[in-house]
Amino acid sequence: MSWATCTSGHHHWGPRGAAGLLVADAGRVLLQLRAKWAHQGGTWSIPGGAIERAESAVEAALREAQEELGIDRASVDVRGSYVATCGGWVYETVLAVASAPMRVRDASESDGHRWVPLEEVAAMRLHPSFRSAWEDPGGELRGFVGA
Repeated sequence: MSWATCTSGHHHWGPRGAAGLLVADAGRVLLQLRAKWAHQGGTWSIPGGAIERAESAVEAALREAQEELGIDRASVDVRGSYVATCGGWVYETVLAVASAPMRVRDASESDGHRWVPLEEVAAMRLHPSFRSAWEDPGGELRGFVGA
């Protein structure tokens, strides 16, 4: 995979766009502490990454969540998505709820994970792009977690 430059001149990971998985459970969200060596390392975000050839955003988000946190696809129920764009480049946050007990483990791209109550998310050191989506005035991500 490689970096892409959007029409606004910003660099993004994944020439086909990227996707991540936001998992909610009882007013909490599962966040991942990005490994220090990773882009924006040391920040909290959701598992995610570049969309591969012939892969949908949902497939990419589920694959990345399995690779980065060991999340079994059968333990989440996808409910929708939130799309953010930048100069033609697209990041899709796949919205899911925990549908079964989840076994989460940290892989090489993660220095930790945590179930965070909705009201505590904004106070964390969030990945800048995730913060932007989380604080979107429409409140779509916050509303989904709080639903």
